[in-house]
Amino acid sequence: MMKAASCAYVRASAQALSSSLRASGAAVATRQAHTDLRVPDFSAYRRDSVKDERRRNESAEERKAFSYMLVGAGAVGGVYAAKGMVNAFLGSMSASADVLAMAKIEIKLGDIAEGKSVTFKWRGKPLFIRHRTPAEIETERAVPTSALRDPETDDQRVLKPEWLVVIGVCTHLGCVPIANAGDFGGYYCPCHGSHYDASGRIRKGPAPLNLEVPTHEFPDEGTLIVG
Repeated sequence: MMKAASCAYVRASAQALSSSLRASGAAVATRQAHTDLRVPDFSAYRRDSVKDERRRNESAEERKAFSYMLVGAGAVGGVYAAKGMVNAFLGSMSASADVLAMAKIEIKLGDIAEGKSVTFKWRGKPLFIRHRTPAEIETERAVPTSALRDPETDDQRVLKPEWLVVIGVCTHLGCVPIANAGDFGGYYCPCHGSHYDASGRIRKGPAPLNLEVPTHEFPDEGTLIVG
């Protein structure tokens, strides 16, 4: 009795599986038979030279055109890469924030007595600020430019006659001169014996040029801004 029921169950399962497979096959066949959607044909818009996918460039002109295209594309990419590298390099060379903060220096002139020369540090260099006396101004204005190695009048080197602003670096080998010294009462470089007058002009010794005058201004009567 139990054996007959088991056989009946197996036959029913087999029939159900067979019916399911036939239904799936019919659905697949229906999808495959659905051919009313056609792929667009763009052959009319294609050049004859590219209709055959197995065709190769046979003429020298075609090969040259392909080579030029590759070279041009590579050149454009190379230019953009070089531009990026140059921008990165220039950015790395730009001054940092602390250096930019030192680009200008403000000096209170009331602290410098007449006849004195005071040294400050500006952009890593010594900066000489000299409060000249009326006698020094008169003496330097009377010097003829024909007697100077690096001809400059005193008026060309100062904005205000009583204030001389120069960078304290000898133009011979970069030593730091001594203020209020030398044969001309200005600056003296003991390294090789260069003598400067009270206008910072070379008067004796091996230095070829006058002491450099940096960019400066007087925003008011008692203030000097260098830079």
